[in-house]
Amino acid sequence: MSLPAVDDRLFASLPIAEILPTVRQTLARGPGAVVQAPPGAGKTTAIPLALLGADWLKGRKILMLEPRRLAARMCAQRMAALLGEEAGQTVGYRVRQETKVSAATRLEVVTEGILTRLLQSDPELSRVGLVIFDEFHERSLQADLGLALCLEVQAALRDDLRLLVMSATLDGGPVAALMGGVPVLTSDGRAFPVETRFLPPRPQERLEAATASAVRTALAEEKGSVLVFLPGEREIRRTEALLRDDLPGRTVDLAPLYGALTPAAQDLALKPAAAGRRKVVLASAIAETSLTIDGIRVVVDAGQARRARFDLASGMGRLITTRVSAAEAAQRRGRAGRLEPGVCYRLWSEAEDRALAPFPPPEIAEADLSSLVLDLAAWGADPATLPWLTAPAPAALAQARALLTDLGALDADGHLTAHGKAMATLPLHPRLSHMITAATPLGLGGLACDIAALLAERDPVRSSRDADLRLRVDLMQGDRDHGLTVDRGALARARSLAQDWRRRLKLPAVQGSGETGLVLALAYPDRIGRRRGSQTAYTLSGGRGAVLPETDPLAAQDYIVAADLDGAGQNARVHLAAALTRADIDRLTADRQQTGTVIRWDSRSGAVVARRQTRLGAMVLDDAPLPAPDPSRLAEGLVDGIRQTGLHVLPWDRVTEQYRARIAFLHRSRPQDGWPDVSDDGLLVTLEDWLMPFLDGCTRLDHLRKVPLGDALHSLLPWDRQQKLDADAPTHFTVPTGDRIPLDYSANDVPVLPVRLQQMFGSTTHPSIAAGSVPLVVHLLSPAHRPIQITRDLPGFWTSSYPAVKAEMKGRYPRHPWPDDPVAAPPTSRAKPRGT
Repeated sequence: MSLPAVDDRLFASLPIAEILPTVRQTLARGPGAVVQAPPGAGKTTAIPLALLGADWLKGRKILMLEPRRLAARMCAQRMAALLGEEAGQTVGYRVRQETKVSAATRLEVVTEGILTRLLQSDPELSRVGLVIFDEFHERSLQADLGLALCLEVQAALRDDLRLLVMSATLDGGPVAALMGGVPVLTSDGRAFPVETRFLPPRPQERLEAATASAVRTALAEEKGSVLVFLPGEREIRRTEALLRDDLPGRTVDLAPLYGALTPAAQDLALKPAAAGRRKVVLASAIAETSLTIDGIRVVVDAGQARRARFDLASGMGRLITTRVSAAEAAQRRGRAGRLEPGVCYRLWSEAEDRALAPFPPPEIAEADLSSLVLDLAAWGADPATLPWLTAPAPAALAQARALLTDLGALDADGHLTAHGKAMATLPLHPRLSHMITAATPLGLGGLACDIAALLAERDPVRSSRDADLRLRVDLMQGDRDHGLTVDRGALARARSLAQDWRRRLKLPAVQGSGETGLVLALAYPDRIGRRRGSQTAYTLSGGRGAVLPETDPLAAQDYIVAADLDGAGQNARVHLAAALTRADIDRLTADRQQTGTVIRWDSRSGAVVARRQTRLGAMVLDDAPLPAPDPSRLAEGLVDGIRQTGLHVLPWDRVTEQYRARIAFLHRSRPQDGWPDVSDDGLLVTLEDWLMPFLDGCTRLDHLRKVPLGDALHSLLPWDRQQKLDADAPTHFTVPTGDRIPLDYSANDVPVLPVRLQQMFGSTTHPSIAAGSVPLVVHLLSPAHRPIQITRDLPGFWTSSYPAVKAEMKGRYPRHPWPDDPVAAPPTSRAKPRGT
């Protein structure tokens, strides 16, 4: 049975009130709408309540998605208060570890990931009449997935399901088109002016110092409370420390606000300042949307945002700090003008402001997609067939499928396995859900819950360089604190989360952390690492490299498994890991280990090494010399070494160089005849064909001195081609004296005949080879074998240049003939007899 409509007078003071009738009419007539309204318009509170009594709901509830737990809880409490109720009655909420709903709940505010769980258990959303996607401009992965799935439900199963997308800064046109051309409804919002002042930091000034300075300026120049935007908890705590000592504490309160705080601490930050006092709220992006903090009229924006980014190359995710987008800056600035005219201090310049990107990147374009792929496999959908505002990249989908296949969640055809179904029921990253599911049959499910909670929550250990996860497990179990500085709030949240999962899975509590590494390796089989010699660097089974500080006690371990790395390069810094034993590795990965022979070139020793190795992915577990390696494999290894080192390591001499040059000449001059390419590149490519058969017994570079290189080069040509080579590119040319003069094929494209001038007397034609088709370049030499003339036309030389040469040379070499008519003179290789 539908509820009576909520009285619009509740919202009369809100700017959104002007479009509430239109919203009602639009959803009564059609399947959905897009609402665009600036910050402070009241859309998050007014629209869901205004739709509660709609006839088309037919007694079904409204489900409203919020991107953050704090926003979901505060929105629900605010709407319940407007109805004069407590949260959990007409309006309820459901977030991780906290649920306030009842049989009377008709408007349920949830975090975005909960929608996916509801769809898996009830694909028709049979008890839901309207799904509202609030703050859709944040473009979270779960919101994009939720909208795509709801559109599919609407098209295939529930044509009466309404969808409403609400956004403050996103262009509504593309979203409306994706939803089938639904109307875009716009509210102008409240026009309280906000003055923008730019305060760029000084050169080399730290972000926290610049922010603290801006807060002091704001308190001095303006009235009212101040909302400060910083990237995350670390910067919030540092800024708080800088302000704590020099703010007038009797009149100004400092209040941090970020997701990891307890609900009580968050509520305290959101309360207005007491009478006669001012408040400085140091907030993460959690305060950008859906929340109004009474008394705030000044915003200080540090201009940075923290985003999750997944590196496809390394398969690792990390948080990066980047400049905010123009849309995010507008959202933050708008917080100053929700209740009265305000001021926004931006810690960047006007030029930088003009250069801001319009919108933040959608999470689906940069995130690890393994959770999305698992959810879609459980849903039974192909990502390529779903309606996406931004389609997931094929490479990221492929990598996600590969991980899920490796974890056993998908079979070889990409279908969900029984193990994958069990994983999909847990609201965790697939690595962690696999860890718990796989550890349970080993009797380690309770420990896996502790580890998963530690990894899902903020690290409870502060100010420590100790990366050992086992120490955190000891803290979880109350065993000992190891002298660590502990964040008690984070530890309590992790304990509560682990307890919830154990209760849900009916797993007993455990004592003892000895199997921490083994359990962690279930989640990260690709990050099992072995230490490289005596270093503190590790080779990971997935092919990456990782490094622990030398001062970390964990660096003494031969084997570790890394849970948290910075994801950069081959020397990624390990922030969280656990020790493993070889027995642990064998117990978990025996079916993945591969044993085989490795014969490869070792450039350091200049030799082929032959080893028998057992590997887990890229990591070598066992390595021993191979006693009787296959000779052909050794030759292959040496060939690799020659390729890496170069052809100069072969025993070249004048004869082999000349043979190679003759073939190269024909290859250049007669490409149509198919002569082989004997350039360096050509010979290196074909080493297996012509050289490898002659490498028997060779395993080192110095063994190559014994290789019959001439025979190897001759193998390039069959017998008939050898004959053709001798005919068309002979090694020698017979001159008129009958002497056989070696030809030089190396200097030019045409072979060179170096010959003493007197040996060519009587020649009436120019010397040539290849049946007269290739004239030689003739280097005419003096009796002292020095060049006199280079010619390509010997008859022309006799008639043109010879007389001048004769005049110059006759005085130098009087004992040698210099006839007036060289064509008629007999050729000679000798000088005149003495006395003639």
